[in-house]
Amino acid sequence: MLEEVERWLNERSWSVADRPLHQLIAAKRASGQTVSVVLPALDEEATVGQIVSVIRRELMTDAVPLVDELVVVDSGSTDRTSEVAAAAGARVVHRDAILPRLPARPGKGEVLWRSLLVTSGDIVCFVDADLKEFSADFVSGIVGPLLTDPDVQFVKAMYDRPLGDAVGQGGRVTELVARPLLNLHWPRLAGFVQPLGGEYAARRSLLEQLPFPVGYGVELGLLVDALHTVGLGALAQVDVGVRKHRHQDGQALGRMAAAIYRTAQLRLARGHLVRPVLTQFERGEKGFEPRTHDVDTEERPPMAEIDEYRERRVA
Repeated sequence: MLEEVERWLNERSWSVADRPLHQLIAAKRASGQTVSVVLPALDEEATVGQIVSVIRRELMTDAVPLVDELVVVDSGSTDRTSEVAAAAGARVVHRDAILPRLPARPGKGEVLWRSLLVTSGDIVCFVDADLKEFSADFVSGIVGPLLTDPDVQFVKAMYDRPLGDAVGQGGRVTELVARPLLNLHWPRLAGFVQPLGGEYAARRSLLEQLPFPVGYGVELGLLVDALHTVGLGALAQVDVGVRKHRHQDGQALGRMAAAIYRTAQLRLARGHLVRPVLTQFERGEKGFEPRTHDVDTEERPPMAEIDEYRERRVA
């Protein structure tokens, strides 16, 4: 491993226990920084309510005022995600109601990008809405370094990820696609345990400078672009324990992997895929039948370039 990465691992990898809540509250009061938590959600009625309830109960009280706003951005759920989230105490905003002059693209990155327009925190914390047995450590852990160290600008959560009876550090797409890409092309990012994890926090001043891939490539894209924008020393990771969530099937993972590879390819060459589609196969009545899916090929520009965002920030 590169000497720089080894040094970074020692200096920029922490545990949630390294910064107890009372220390974070004191740092927040001293700095005057505000914290927004965003949950991108699509058909997550089974889990979103519990996540919202835990954050409100443990991080949004008079005794522990760590989080200033909690927003669930619904990207078109057909179940009761919005109702459950609102009942638990979140402010719910529909993706299509944000920046309506731009028709929404399907994808997680689209939701995260638009969320910058409906939040106000100096620190923005993203948390996936499908987490089970959710712990408030997922928020306090990754917000902590941003509140206590002015040199840190982007923090990823790291954790164990059980898959059946096995407990590993990376997911399947992480180990088969993202980690090889990062080690080969951006070796300074080789120390990130969960480069594709959906739980991360960053300063708004950084996020508004970065382009957002609209789909599954958003996590890798933001990580690589943050490296080039602020440098490795401004990036960090925090161990928050164990992450449990629903797992995708193999074909969904294939589409995710294709989007991530495409995101990496654009950052390597700033070019375009020759064939931005992925063909997969399913067994049908007449044997294996092809199913072709578009690979996400669009990215949203840095939010700082959007007129509505600039006007809102000035106001």
